[in-house]
Amino acid sequence: MSDPAENPPQPAGAGPSDAAPTGADLARSALRAARAQARQRGEQVREKREAKRTGLRSGARSDGRDPVPLGAALNRLLTERGWESSAAVGGVMGRWPQIVGPDIAGHCSPTSYDDAAAVLTVQCDSTAWATQLRWLARQLVARLNHELGHGTVKTIKVLGPAAPVRGYGRLRAPGSKGPGDTWG
Repeated sequence: MSDPAENPPQPAGAGPSDAAPTGADLARSALRAARAQARQRGEQVREKREAKRTGLRSGARSDGRDPVPLGAALNRLLTERGWESSAAVGGVMGRWPQIVGPDIAGHCSPTSYDDAAAVLTVQCDSTAWATQLRWLARQLVARLNHELGHGTVKTIKVLGPAAPVRGYGRLRAPGSKGPGDTWG
């Protein structure tokens, strides 16, 4: 005989065609399944974002041994050592053409930065560009402080082209120009 749990009794008037789900029932069940999958994917994405933002943890509680993203570790090191402004100025030296424009960057380049006095030293390849940069110094300081933060650069020290080093020695003829002298 058959077990009543395997074949539940059908209500009166219900035939075998009513036991199979219809198109609307199939659509509802597919929609429920799709919503559940989307909810599960959304939770996975949220967990990944949270893990990226806070860093992955090795145990129940976080401690100093947990892995940290490289950017977060570098930011913490810069903050602990007080290197924020130096690192920002180093970034400016790398992005000099984007900050000042290609014309100025083609003829002038930053050479050093004095953190204590907040002075950026810029070397120019001609005296004309050095003069032009001295005229633009106030605008460049404003642009650099906008990029780096207020007060990072107070003044710009502009250097002209580097002159050749003249060697003075014992065996030098008066009035000669050194190795470039053509003897008359």
